[in-house]
Order: sequence, then C-alpha cells, then structure tokens
Amino acid sequence: MLELFPDQPVYEYPEFINITYSFLWAFVLASLIAITHKLTFTGDEYPKNLFQSLILGAVVTTLVMMAIGDSLARGLGVFGAMAIIRFRTRIDDPRDVLFLFAALSTGLAIGVYGFTISFVGAILFCLVAFLLHISPFRSYAQPVHLFFTLAHPDELGAIEALLKELCVNIRLVTVLVNKENAIRYHYAVCLKKSVTKQRALEKLWAAPGVRQVKVTTTETFQD
Repeated sequence: MLELFPDQPVYEYPEFINITYSFLWAFVLASLIAITHKLTFTGDEYPKNLFQSLILGAVVTTLVMMAIGDSLARGLGVFGAMAIIRFRTRIDDPRDVLFLFAALSTGLAIGVYGFTISFVGAILFCLVAFLLHISPFRSYAQPVHLFFTLAHPDELGAIEALLKELCVNIRLVTVLVNKENAIRYHYAVCLKKSVTKQRALEKLWAAPGVRQVKVTTTETFQD
C-alpha cells in the first residue's frame, strides 16, 4: 500500500497510481485551504469563483510541475506558454492573494512529490488563518463606498446619525461641490451584518434632502 507521505514516487507501483495519488492529495489540501478561506471570510458576499480557483489552481499547478519534471527544456516551454496568457483579474484583498498563493504552492510541492512539505504547510497555514481570525487582528469586511448629494450642508448631521445606525464604521473620503452648487459626499462605510445594501439605500433615499445616492463595493469606482 502507498505510504501516506512518501516524498518521492513509490516505484514499485505503476506510474498511474502515483500520479492519481498526487492529484488526490492536491485536491484534498486545496479544498482544506478553500474551506478555511470561506470560514474566515468577513466580506459581504463570498466570491464562489475564488473558492473554485483555489482548488483548480492547485490541481493545475500539480499537473504543470509533473509535466516539467527535472527537464529544463520543458520548464522553458511552459514559461513561454504561460507568458502568452495575460491574467487581468484584479484581486483587491491581499488576504485573498495569499490564500491563492498558498493553494498554488501546495500544488507545486505535490507536483515535485513533496508530500510532507505540502501537508504540513497546508495544515499550518490553515491553523494560523483560524488563529488570526479569532484574534484582535482579524480582518473586517471591505468598506462600501457611498455617494450622495445634499442641497444644504446643515442636513449632514442627521445623515451621519443615520449612517451610524446602519454602519459599524464611517469615514468621510471626499467632499465636492457640483455645478448646481449642491454638495457631493463620498463616505467609506462598513455596514452592520444585519443591514443589507438595499436597506441602506432605502433609508438614505427616505432621508430629507438626499439625492443621487450610489453604492459601490469596488476600489476602482467612478462617480
């Protein structure tokens, strides 16, 4: 029977079994990292595409590393092929980047038959992620960018009081005066868990003097 962490191909078994064993471990460990990411996620809506990318990325990395082996020519060929592909997906949260890198690193280690390294590294990474999640240094949801226009600045106090009821944190980013001499405000806010974007919009629209309300969750916003 195959050893649990052989750290090299078990040559008394057919190559097909060794390859299947490696891909199975890549799937299991990448799934563990993806589940940890989901359980420690603090955003508004969990990105399901990222969950799949964590698992598929590890499997693909394992495949690539096995195909390269110890051949320099294959490595250069894969490098040239990957250079043709342009990855333009923007990931705003550095924490998501680290989870993706952890999944790819796990696949890389398994692709060179470093089963012990991949197993210990993945388990340790997930444990540290959980410890940080329950510690005072836990991450919070990305701020929601809120835009609205007021005809009279005297009404801002009531609006900020309303925002404090809906949000755990508010921060004024910019204040602009448009061509109609109305004041355009931009706030970065973190909504309470019980408050949805739709409810926040309804509350703001119902507030006196508020116009042109807009909410966006991306950093690359356009007002």
